Amino acid sequence: MQPELKNYLRQLLSKPGARIHLIGVAGSGMSGLARLLIQLGHHVSGSDLNRSAEVGRLEALGLKFFKGHEGGNVTGTELVVYSSAIIPANPERKAAVKAGIQVARRAECLAMLTEQKQSLVVAGMHGKTTTSSMLAWVLRHADWRCAHYIGAEVPILGTSAAWDEGHHFVVEGDESDGTISLYHPHASMILNVEEEHLDYYGSLDEILRTFAQLIEQTTGPVFYCADDKNAVLLCSHHEGSIGYGCSEHANYRIIDVHAQNFSSTFKLLKNGVLLGDITLNVPGKQNVRNAAGVAAMATELGVEWKSIVDALAEFRGAKRRFEVKYVSQNFMVVDDYAHHPTEIVATLAAAHNSGWKRVIALFQPHRYTRTKLLLEDFGPAFKDASRVYLTEIYAASEQPLEGVSGESLAAVVREAGNAHVEYESSLVRLRRRVSHAIEPGDLVITLGAGDIHRVATKLAEDLAAFEALRKELKPESVLLREEPLSKHTSLRVGGPADLWFEPVDEEDLAKGLKHALKRGVPVTVIGRGTNLLVRDGGIRGLCVHLGQPYFNQVTIDGVNIHAGAGVRLKNIVAEAKKNGLGGLEFMEGIPGNLGGALRMNAGAMQGWTMEVVEEIRSMNYRGEIQVEKRENLEVRYRSVPHFEQNIALSARLRGTPSAPQEISERLKKFSEKRWSSQPAAPSAGCIFKNPETIPAGKLVDELGLKNRSIGKARVSVEHGNFIVNDGGATAKDMLALIEIVKAEAREKRQIELETEVIVIGEDL
Repeated sequence: MQPELKNYLRQLLSKPGARIHLIGVAGSGMSGLARLLIQLGHHVSGSDLNRSAEVGRLEALGLKFFKGHEGGNVTGTELVVYSSAIIPANPERKAAVKAGIQVARRAECLAMLTEQKQSLVVAGMHGKTTTSSMLAWVLRHADWRCAHYIGAEVPILGTSAAWDEGHHFVVEGDESDGTISLYHPHASMILNVEEEHLDYYGSLDEILRTFAQLIEQTTGPVFYCADDKNAVLLCSHHEGSIGYGCSEHANYRIIDVHAQNFSSTFKLLKNGVLLGDITLNVPGKQNVRNAAGVAAMATELGVEWKSIVDALAEFRGAKRRFEVKYVSQNFMVVDDYAHHPTEIVATLAAAHNSGWKRVIALFQPHRYTRTKLLLEDFGPAFKDASRVYLTEIYAASEQPLEGVSGESLAAVVREAGNAHVEYESSLVRLRRRVSHAIEPGDLVITLGAGDIHRVATKLAEDLAAFEALRKELKPESVLLREEPLSKHTSLRVGGPADLWFEPVDEEDLAKGLKHALKRGVPVTVIGRGTNLLVRDGGIRGLCVHLGQPYFNQVTIDGVNIHAGAGVRLKNIVAEAKKNGLGGLEFMEGIPGNLGGALRMNAGAMQGWTMEVVEEIRSMNYRGEIQVEKRENLEVRYRSVPHFEQNIALSARLRGTPSAPQEISERLKKFSEKRWSSQPAAPSAGCIFKNPETIPAGKLVDELGLKNRSIGKARVSVEHGNFIVNDGGATAKDMLALIEIVKAEAREKRQIELETEVIVIGEDL
């Protein structure tokens, strides 16, 4: 740092009231600095492309926030602070330089703040966030009221940064851009040193020189991991250095480590004398070393041993550092920031030793340069994962490099001996694929410094919703995850339902609907799936199917037929016939159940469902039951609006007394007509509504489109208004064929065909 800048910052920051603007204030590092400056009494403004939750919290403290970067945002400020991610061409940075406003890097500003207290800097390639969080918590637990600045949210501390009246300031030192050389701390801790951030440094020697400068500038003790060869190289001969670790040469030596699930216990010796036992409730051998380093520094600072032990037992980690997003008897979902091969090895080792049946690792590579430079090291790093999913590289403002991709990295991991490696570029599709693949007994862990954590969050939410609902329901109710909807549609196509729900009775149906309403989960009712085309991505939320015996009962009372919504229409016709009731024969040719027929006012052979309905019993999505007379319901062509907000439970139908022979003759006539004109292959019935001028089937025939196909989807030869699945068709095939028919009708006959089949769900 230039002496002029150092003097300016020292004078500006030493007294409250300075006007300071932060570019990129929503980032984790800049938002923490903003909080410190506000708490020190400065007038702070900041800008970023997007508003975050932390920005909202800072605004409540006094931050003036600008969305977007404009030169005018820096007007009237005395200092503009930027991070290494902000390029010189940034309009605010340019405007500050042009106006003669002093500009400084984030680390330069932070380094000057450390002069106001006895700073304790934690540095190293891996584990800084966890270790600095742990140290800050140990000091706060001892009522030392230290300040802290950490690169992630720390639940046990409340915030990532805070200024307090105590004498000490715990700082997570960022080595990625060389700025740890700016600090002159009272004490420092060197966790590990290896090749990393080579896009900045170029070589390990440059890294070692930077750490050596930090060590040289430390005014008090330097704590170092005696198990790390480069840390030993840098620190062991430095006057006042204190080693910790499992090495017999460590001043604070770890012995008798016992790991169980996600906790560890160990003994700590000081110069051969037992200090006592420590229990740590964050997993991994590396965290045992980190805790030993914290215990060593806290002891040397004068914190009582019992207070150290109690604080470490209470510590639960920082955000995105083996952060448990969900855990039950069946599943565990964890998110971790690990993005370097060394970090991945340590994290997966902790997961592997946790006692779960399988470890499913989802890794998002971070930066093209890192991926290229460490490509061969990534290969064996996933050895403790049962299955690995790799997604595309998170660029972090870098430009792509030819030949470097998530897919190429997947090939390297496979070559290293892990046979179960899959590549998926989309995080949305990744979540679906993993959700479909996991089984009870699996631990799923997302790894990476980008936005892969979103997958863990969504997967955790899905599993929590599933298991919470399962506990509420009777054992007889069916609740399945990732159920293929191709099993439940007559077309035999369609991706999975997030949740497939077959309630055993109305009480459980109400529980399921209330659960969905409370959690904001969408609900889709699926009957027999006979007029349904589900997209290949499936259906999000809860799919309700009334297929249990409770909803499949039929009773006859005079001319009244009481039927549950799950009863197949052909079974209603058969029961009516047994009791000498006709007028429902048209239903025999409709392949669905009563619930679907009521929703769609299904019809065939000039007959319509709602013409024979007297009364309907239904349940709204709040789980409330209501009964409606037929005459009070609006009925449209292929639609009854009442069922947009209600689920049919049962209905009372009206039959007409008829001789059995008359009923049989009508059924035979309708059946012959149906089988002579409709295909036997899987279909969804009529695909298009009939235009006013010509039946859709005849139009398709005249256009010469019968037998036209895409993939395994084909326009039926028997009936032009049917598209059939020849075996293995996808929804994408079906929809593409539908569009071809529509385009031909539009171009050659000026007719806009509308689909009668209901198309729902999401694309892959």
